Amino acid sequence: MTSRKPILGLVGAIGAGKSTVAKRLAARGGAVVDADALGHDALDQPEIRERIVAEWGNLLRPDGRVDRRKVAAIVFASPEERRKLEHLTFPFIRRRCEDAIQEAMNDVQFKFVVLDAAVMLEAGWVGVCDRLLYVDAPRELRLQRVAERSGWTAADLDAREAAQMPAEEKRRHADAVIMNDGKLDELDRNLTVVLKRWNLTA
Repeated sequence: MTSRKPILGLVGAIGAGKSTVAKRLAARGGAVVDADALGHDALDQPEIRERIVAEWGNLLRPDGRVDRRKVAAIVFASPEERRKLEHLTFPFIRRRCEDAIQEAMNDVQFKFVVLDAAVMLEAGWVGVCDRLLYVDAPRELRLQRVAERSGWTAADLDAREAAQMPAEEKRRHADAVIMNDGKLDELDRNLTVVLKRWNLTA
């Protein structure tokens, strides 16, 4: 019988660099389950795409896929519309996450599982995890990252932050906080300290 591996939940401020932390955890034996990537997959599901069109009209690109920018413009402007989208997508994302976690549990190469999910707390998934790690970085650096990555403005960042649980509340839920301000050596040292404390090292 396969023994259960610890599950580490990864949350953080927008633009804090969760993906960088996830890669470093993967290098230490963690199986990374990227819920945010699965959220993109959700919009490609025919049944979800059809319900989006039924709810908000033709938000499709010429290739038939959902235009994510048009959807974002609607849902980040209204909490009610955002909740409608979450109701459509969260069940799919959770099922896919659970499947991926089970796969990792059965794979002997992994020591632990990392659930990388920006809205884990908002979705009520925190009970899935044994430990919760919050990734943070200075706002100026986070804004620079999202501007380079996605072309966001400060107003875009504000709108998306307003759609999530307040950062201080997320930090209160976390078992540890890691700063990711671009100093990778320091990030690695701090991760080592946290993983040793949680008995997640070899």
